[in-house]
Amino acid sequence: MQQQGAIIWLTGLSGAGKTTIAQGLAKELLKRNYLIEVLDGDIVRTHLSQGLGFSKQDRDINVRRIGFVANLLSRNGIIAIVAAISPYCQVREELKQTTTNFIEVYVQASLAVCESRDVKGLYAKARTGQIANFTGISDPYEEPINPEIICQTEQSTIEQCVSQVLQFLEAQGLIIPHSAAYSFVNKNT
Repeated sequence: MQQQGAIIWLTGLSGAGKTTIAQGLAKELLKRNYLIEVLDGDIVRTHLSQGLGFSKQDRDINVRRIGFVANLLSRNGIIAIVAAISPYCQVREELKQTTTNFIEVYVQASLAVCESRDVKGLYAKARTGQIANFTGISDPYEEPINPEIICQTEQSTIEQCVSQVLQFLEAQGLIIPHSAAYSFVNKNT
């Protein structure tokens, strides 16, 4: 059976848990022998969007670039897991309309909790004006209007959030339910 591609787009404030959920999801999907690729916003910005700033226009360009790469992967049967703040609704909605199997996952945590998790000190620098256009402080974050999944990382563990995403993928028929995959492996051994 050929794997179906998908784009799992994790959006939320810095420190909400996007990258951690993406890593946990990647680990679980790899255990199940799925082809995956993780596109982390910070890493992509360094390599694919170097030179872009943090204006709304530059952020939109960055998100569209990530979406383009994710769609190429998805069209070729790979599950693309994107962890990117992607603060503006319009561009996320645009990607929903122009890509296949786009699953928006709102990784939700309050600003106070995100600030308390900030090991790099970015929020503190933004609050003192050392970082301009910082999402949640001096630049807006527009919550998703109708995400397929909401992972509330203040109330749920990372494992629970990963499980929530996996259950959605199973329900959509994008991956085989874990118990079915396990029984399939056992029958063929």
